[in-house]
Amino acid sequence: MHVRPDADGRIPLERFAEAIDERTALVCCTAISYRTGYRQDVASIAGLAHERGALCLADSYQAAGAVPLDVRALDVDFLTAGTVKYLLASAGLGFMYVRRGLHERLLPTQTGWFADEDIFRMDISDYSPASDARRFDAGTPPVPNIYAGIAGMGLVEEVGVPEIAAHVRRLADRLVAGLDDLGATVATPRGETEYGPLVCVASTDPHALVDALAAARIVISSRDANVRISLHLYNVEEDVNRIIEALAVERALLA
Repeated sequence: MHVRPDADGRIPLERFAEAIDERTALVCCTAISYRTGYRQDVASIAGLAHERGALCLADSYQAAGAVPLDVRALDVDFLTAGTVKYLLASAGLGFMYVRRGLHERLLPTQTGWFADEDIFRMDISDYSPASDARRFDAGTPPVPNIYAGIAGMGLVEEVGVPEIAAHVRRLADRLVAGLDDLGATVATPRGETEYGPLVCVASTDPHALVDALAAARIVISSRDANVRISLHLYNVEEDVNRIIEALAVERALLA
């Protein structure tokens, strides 16, 4: 079952409560929505899932490296993410947390040869996954990407995720204030705990607006009827000012 958001981008906890019942095996949610920038209350969703006998997976691709993620505090069973976003590395490298003890009773249906009990047996007639977390592995890893991943995560670790989150929040607040001054429609919910590094803005023609800002050497992306602006540790207030100035020039493309 697909739990759909409200018009303002939020997904109320009650919507999950209505969808989860005794037949539910797994509840999936995003830590931060890639469409709207909405930051879910993952811990409460995990609590609902566990109350009804289900497991919970938090897709944290748009959160890892930009906001604190504590799998124990969130009480999730699985957490997935990758390095191409806020972990400052390239595409092709992802990872998954699995709650200790679960791996012994979960049998992956899609896997790669690195997940096998003996990766050099090469027996296509036998499926014997490793007894430890390696059973969730895939095929041959992209080795060059690993070097980039280690370097990117090293930078994030050196600065510290709480410091990054505070810095990004200041930039996001400055951006939202500037968008309000322009009379733009901010599609990202603004509750104190409801947004992080992504700010989405409604547009009359998001693809044209992406192209217009690209001509000004500002990279954003389009999602549905919005454009998405992502902020991180390497951004400064001058970057935000440039975005606001560029959007002012393209005011006709703001919804």
